[in-house]
Amino acid sequence: MRYCAHAQWTLSAMAESLKLERAVEALALLLGSPGGGTGTDTGSLQMAKHAALLETLNSNLAALEEKLGQDPQWNELRSLRAEVREQAAWLESSTDVTWSFTCQVLLLLLSLKKCMILLAAAYHPAKPNPRTAEAAPALSPDTLSISQQKTVQSALQFVITLGLCPYLLPGVGIPLKHRTEFSAVVQDVVSPSTAPNTLHRLYASCTALLQIAQHPSLGSLILTRHLGDLIAGLCQLGFCPTKGKREQARPLKQLKGLTEEQRTHCREALKSVLDRVYQPLVVRELLVLQGGSKQGLQFPGQEVKQPLAQAPAWLRRLCGQLLSERLMRPSGVQAVVRGIMEGAGTGGSGAEAAAADWRKCDMVARILASCPQQSLSLEDYYRQVCPQILDLLHIQEKLTTHQFQRVATTALLTMAREHPQLAVKYLLHPMLAPLLQCWDMAEVAMEDLPAGTVLVKEAELSRCVEDVFKVYVVGNEPSDVLLESLQPALGVIFSLYCFTKQNVSHLRSPCQEILLWVLEKSERKVALSILEGFAGLGRTMQFLHPLCQFQIAGGGGAVITVKETISDEEEALYQKVSSEQWQMEQLVGLLTHCQKSGLAGDLFICCLKELTHVAAKDESGSDAVPLSCESLVELEQYHSQHLVGQKKKLLVLQLVAMLCERVSDTVFTDIVQVVEFVAVTLQRACANLAQGPEGTVEAQTLSMSMGLVAAMVGGAVQLKSGDFAFLKQLVPLLEEISRIHPEPVIQELAADLRITICTHGAFSTQMVGTAAHSTLGKSIGSNRSGGQTHANPTESPEDKTARLSLGPPQNNENCSHTNSSMASNHSPKGKNGDSTVQKECPAGTPTAALSPQQLQELLLSAYDPEIPVRAAALRGLSRLIEQRDPDGLKAQEKLLKVFLENMEHGDSFVYLSAIQGVALLSDVYPEQILPCLLAQYGCASPGTRGPQTAETRMKVGEVLMRVTRALGDMSCQYRAPLIHAFLRGARDPDSTLRASSLSNLGELCQRLHFQLGSVVQEVTSCLTAIVKTDSEAEVRRAAVHVVVVLLRGLSEKATEVLRDVLRDLYRLLKSVVVSDRDEVTVLHAQLALEELDDIVRRFLFPPQTLQKKLMVLP
Repeated sequence: MRYCAHAQWTLSAMAESLKLERAVEALALLLGSPGGGTGTDTGSLQMAKHAALLETLNSNLAALEEKLGQDPQWNELRSLRAEVREQAAWLESSTDVTWSFTCQVLLLLLSLKKCMILLAAAYHPAKPNPRTAEAAPALSPDTLSISQQKTVQSALQFVITLGLCPYLLPGVGIPLKHRTEFSAVVQDVVSPSTAPNTLHRLYASCTALLQIAQHPSLGSLILTRHLGDLIAGLCQLGFCPTKGKREQARPLKQLKGLTEEQRTHCREALKSVLDRVYQPLVVRELLVLQGGSKQGLQFPGQEVKQPLAQAPAWLRRLCGQLLSERLMRPSGVQAVVRGIMEGAGTGGSGAEAAAADWRKCDMVARILASCPQQSLSLEDYYRQVCPQILDLLHIQEKLTTHQFQRVATTALLTMAREHPQLAVKYLLHPMLAPLLQCWDMAEVAMEDLPAGTVLVKEAELSRCVEDVFKVYVVGNEPSDVLLESLQPALGVIFSLYCFTKQNVSHLRSPCQEILLWVLEKSERKVALSILEGFAGLGRTMQFLHPLCQFQIAGGGGAVITVKETISDEEEALYQKVSSEQWQMEQLVGLLTHCQKSGLAGDLFICCLKELTHVAAKDESGSDAVPLSCESLVELEQYHSQHLVGQKKKLLVLQLVAMLCERVSDTVFTDIVQVVEFVAVTLQRACANLAQGPEGTVEAQTLSMSMGLVAAMVGGAVQLKSGDFAFLKQLVPLLEEISRIHPEPVIQELAADLRITICTHGAFSTQMVGTAAHSTLGKSIGSNRSGGQTHANPTESPEDKTARLSLGPPQNNENCSHTNSSMASNHSPKGKNGDSTVQKECPAGTPTAALSPQQLQELLLSAYDPEIPVRAAALRGLSRLIEQRDPDGLKAQEKLLKVFLENMEHGDSFVYLSAIQGVALLSDVYPEQILPCLLAQYGCASPGTRGPQTAETRMKVGEVLMRVTRALGDMSCQYRAPLIHAFLRGARDPDSTLRASSLSNLGELCQRLHFQLGSVVQEVTSCLTAIVKTDSEAEVRRAAVHVVVVLLRGLSEKATEVLRDVLRDLYRLLKSVVVSDRDEVTVLHAQLALEELDDIVRRFLFPPQTLQKKLMVLP
């Protein structure tokens, strides 16, 4: 104890007597700026000659010795330097001025290090006083100031320049002549060839620098500025071969003076330094030390630099080995990428900088994809490196994100191209793991989990989708390995895409891009197979596990959780059917984004082929139970297969209907698809004719397909010689139709089409031209005469629709009526014997006035039994009203009757067209039409046989709301009858009509604003009574929703308009939140309370606005 106390006292006394500034002052004196501490005067030294430099070094050494010997204040430093000299085994006496100067600098640096250690050991900071104010902690006494750090940096620069770099072999490190002008002068002064012990001097410098670097403060100065030179010296000392051939033998003789123990010490020191320093910095210095190619990357306009001496072969191998070790370490991939990307920033701007950056990223990716020789095996290398490559995709640094992602993507694609099996195992499967995690879990284990258990977190799922998007879509290298590896996850991605379409999510766009990329890059058969799998028609697609579900996450993404088991079979079936229908809708929506590729047309044709196959199977009597089903098991298997077939048939029909509705206008993109469509239609017609007489739908479909063929060969499309090769596949089908069809006209047309196709259009009959004209355009009065309908067996509903349409033209710039000679006996003749052909006009373009006969034809077509014809006629009449046609407006009563009667039609295409027509007519004549509509809505329509159905009245309510929107501010004139009609409708026995009336009432009140007046009391009383007494939940929802819409529409005006009833509404909403059992009603009430709270807060605490007000005093 006594000895320890004495040692502590001695340490404290020495630390107090020795000051840090003294050692730094000695360094400054030795470097040539005594007392300044600002570094050496390099400006004068750079211009000095060799003799002047040596003289300066000698004078500085003499000045230091004189100061140490005469100044008593430097006694402690002299003692400390003597102690350090005794411990420095590498120190030697020499007549070489440069080496003597280097030794003195190293001794002072070691003395400074020991001084800093003593000061830090003797420092005992006082405990902070909690009663005083907080202050910054005092600095440790061993802390260097900025000026002192500059002095130390200058000293280290002299050591590197005079004592280390001159003794490196050619090609090891950067030569002095390529650094600064002063370094070039020093290179001529120091001559390592004349030194007797060159290797010993290099070993001494490196050893002393390593000892100095053991102190944290001094080590940071050395390892951040001079790491490359220190590594170069240690590599030469520890790894340079001692045996050489020819020209290498002379410099290698210098290594024979170094013992094996010293070489081993240098190797260990090198390993310690490499492990200690920031790894990207190590990578950068090793790459510089290894040297590049003889021909570097040059751009036009750049100065061609003189290439450096090539590094020796042993050094290149050593640096490659050390770089491989850095790569194989934990986080080594990121260190290598940062070392290359951060260290060699591309200068310049524009295309040159972008090209250099792109090449640099690809070069790093090739390095990562190449297995080093030090690795045990290729698989072991992939096992260690691949997870780190995937981590590069997740770096979110602002400046380097794109570079890291490009490196990772290029490396992954290169690995997948060179070693596909290992890349799939260690890269692609781990990347897709979150999407396939549910299927990898055991069924029993998932059933044991409680409902709501999170299986895949939001961050994992979002990162997975983003990684797939970066690698597959952004990388854009559609190899077989990538496409096949993504196949198992496509179903889950499609399920996630359908889920994101139900709400707002940042995953929607990447999922859509991934699906579109796969469909675009896959072969056509594979793409069709994928689409059929999405629709549930073809192969078994692996969607999300049936026991799992997607749920909305807090960050705008999604999570995968365990689904709650539904005990009610009907509810489970409803959810399943709804989910399948929603997926079908999203599939069709996805196809609208890839119409240019023709994929939608190919899928449509495949569905038609499947329909033909199903129809032929049904007609053959396959629904009958076979007699071989003797056991119950066989019978059950048969029925299960039958149900699967029926389900597939329904899915095909649903998909065809959606494709016709969503992408019918652009479903076919080339002649080949049209020919395939016609071929499928003719095959189905032949199959139906073989079974028996064809029905109406089959006859219309056959007419449409043959009309398409006639239009194509009749000149509607410019056909090439290659197109007739596709058309020739229709020849056998047309021949069969001409043989078995019962109608002679169809037989003759099929035969003529077959001849026209075989002769490549050289021979064409008049009937083919007539059919082509019939398909491209029909006159409005072609099949009407005296109010009687003469059916044309070759006319389909599509033809009638085209005949009645006033839509965009095919080839007509002036939208005028033209006369065309028609040879058909079904076309009416004008005064000159020519048939009148109505050309189509663009939407919004005024058409020429229709004649009374044509208007009558439109009115009669509005009662056509064919739905397309009726809907087209209604839309034609609506367009006449919209364009203020004089003849059409004169017949307003007839038009109103036509529209009101068609509103009762069951098809949405018809009654929506009628609703639009009534709304347009009411906008023109509101005073005449609105009373009639209000009477219809009130079940007492004049001229009708009895009260209207609830469905018709709701359609009338839709008309009233469209008229209200069209009238705008003028709707206040009809405020009272509209509100009273909706209030009466809110008391109707039908719950659906009550809810519809309340919805209309809410929108009307929202538009009236201040014009509500005293009606507010009636509306409030009605809403209160309904919320408190109505037994139907949907009606109560509608009533509370009226309050929400009213508050949201009035906004700040609510406190004025609703000032008499605001308290009653508040109490009503509070009672709903407390007592109502319907969750949706409660939700609407909470939304209304939030709106009300926001309105009242803005009223009580209006936003403060700063205004400058100037007043002129009298």
